Amino acid sequence: MKAFAVQGSFGLDALRPIELPDPKPGPGQIVLRMKAASLNFRDLLVVKGLYNPKFSLPLVPLSDGVGEVIGVGEGVTRVKVGDRVSPIFHQRWLDGELTAAKTKGALGGELPGVLSEQVLLGQEGVVAVPPHLTDEEAAALPCAAVTAWSALFAASHLKAGETVLVQGTGGVSIFALQFARLAGARVIVTSSSDEKLERARSLGASETINYRTTPDWDRPALSFTGGAGVDHVLEVGGAGTIARSLRAVRPGGRVSLIGVLSGGATELNLLPFLMKQISAQGIFVGSRAMFEDMNRAIAASGLRPVIDRVFPFAEIRQALDHMASGGHFGKIAIRF
Repeated sequence: MKAFAVQGSFGLDALRPIELPDPKPGPGQIVLRMKAASLNFRDLLVVKGLYNPKFSLPLVPLSDGVGEVIGVGEGVTRVKVGDRVSPIFHQRWLDGELTAAKTKGALGGELPGVLSEQVLLGQEGVVAVPPHLTDEEAAALPCAAVTAWSALFAASHLKAGETVLVQGTGGVSIFALQFARLAGARVIVTSSSDEKLERARSLGASETINYRTTPDWDRPALSFTGGAGVDHVLEVGGAGTIARSLRAVRPGGRVSLIGVLSGGATELNLLPFLMKQISAQGIFVGSRAMFEDMNRAIAASGLRPVIDRVFPFAEIRQALDHMASGGHFGKIAIRF
């Protein structure tokens, strides 16, 4: 069985193919033959050693994928051989509130990831995927889609007619655009590319802002809402964007902290939280129950994830380089 693993030291050059024995399922376990995987910015940070340099090596990366069940152990009842399923990001977060114990079972980090022809998992750690999706589309769901769903619905109960601002056009942001439009919300999208902004409009964005030509993008965001401010910001930039997010959100609005693309350390002015009664919440993907709720909505609506580009399994390094370039729109997929 072939896999890719970070070996010896962290870095893209340390990501190399390896041979592993075919996994054998024990009680309550299943084996997936992987069909497709997808990349998240976290995967790039993990491989480079910037996410958690204390992860044990060798490390099989990637959290997101879809596969066919080819083996089941004793006592398995949730799935059967032949089912198409996706692993959940947090293997121990099945439902309820996030706890410290539930954060210790993320794939592609604490646990081996899915960049392997076959993957061994507990039966509780997978969900059935919407049947209308291709393998590459289904592989896009576990992290980015669940994160967007968690932010908009599990954490804030988005309502029709509200306004959401999403930053950029990566996986989480595009899923947030699609989900918000399903809910009848108005969506403002920022990007440094006019071409990407045009594509965002084709997906339903009401207004767009090029933050390269309009660096004070919080001003037009306010003007689009008549000065009231947006109801919800999906904050993926981090240190470089959080101050403008706080200016763009309305009094009593919400900022969902999802990414740190521009850094994680900042001297933050706390007054807006007080004076505007802003709610801020970190979003660390979501539970299996959230994943299943989201899949029901995807299946009912016929929504299709946006796939930027598909790379073959052997070209994982090129796929990660493509992610690092920032040129993608939506999700980058790997075909096995």
